[in-house]
Amino acid sequence: MSLKSLALIENWPVPSAAAGAVRADGTVLGTHGPVGRRFPLASVTKPLAAYAALVAYEEGAVELDEPAGPPGATVRHLLAHTSGLAFDEHRVTAPPGERRLYSNAGFEQLGDHIAKATDIPFATYLRQAVLEPLGMADTSLEGSPAKDGVSTVTDLLRFAAEVQAPRLLDPRTVAEAMTVQYPGTKGVLPGYGHQNPNDWGLGFEIRDSKSPHWTGSSSSPRTFGHFGQSGTFLWIDPDAGRVGGNSTGAACVALTDRAFGPWAVEAWPPFTDAVRAEL
Repeated sequence: MSLKSLALIENWPVPSAAAGAVRADGTVLGTHGPVGRRFPLASVTKPLAAYAALVAYEEGAVELDEPAGPPGATVRHLLAHTSGLAFDEHRVTAPPGERRLYSNAGFEQLGDHIAKATDIPFATYLRQAVLEPLGMADTSLEGSPAKDGVSTVTDLLRFAAEVQAPRLLDPRTVAEAMTVQYPGTKGVLPGYGHQNPNDWGLGFEIRDSKSPHWTGSSSSPRTFGHFGQSGTFLWIDPDAGRVGGNSTGAACVALTDRAFGPWAVEAWPPFTDAVRAEL
């Protein structure tokens, strides 16, 4: 199977783009563009960092509800953007758990916390815990665990297959990451304004009934993933695709070299709807 809809990236007003889709069993449903090219991920780095944090949790290095970050906050608060830290400053702007304040600073403090707990630099821990076991040889963290990852479509399809059918983590841990943390919390979804509620799991944004949104109008409420300011996204829709009348789930990755902006707001939802329809 080769998804013709992936070729719609040719119409995007970007210098270069690559895309691909994968099922939970690792079957690549199609790719388009330079899938081996390394693109800056921006905030699509966060799901990778979160996965490493969950490995640290399963290894017993950290607990999800242990103190981390600002006073009163926990590892769970940092992963769910409810620590109260500002967007890009290590400054507290709200009590933990009160509002969904999307925070790069929170993920940086998460990385520092795990590095201290494991006595391993976070970029090294991410490589050893997630990237190397999944064969993601072209992926690296070049700075902040919030936004400085670099990867390829090929590597991210491996990651997306892992999240759908976990081998590195207990499936129950991944199910928790896909579950809304601190339900009913409102906040701003960067690029899309106030959302009430603004639902997130552990390092993954959850679509639910958000509108407007960067996924498609046909995307199921259970869709989760992340997009980045470098014009990148990864979504996983457990209800996409059917074999024998049953949903198989599928994921889609798109990487570009143009910063997120109105072009993406316009282009991404119909692209996702086209991919999902073809599944």
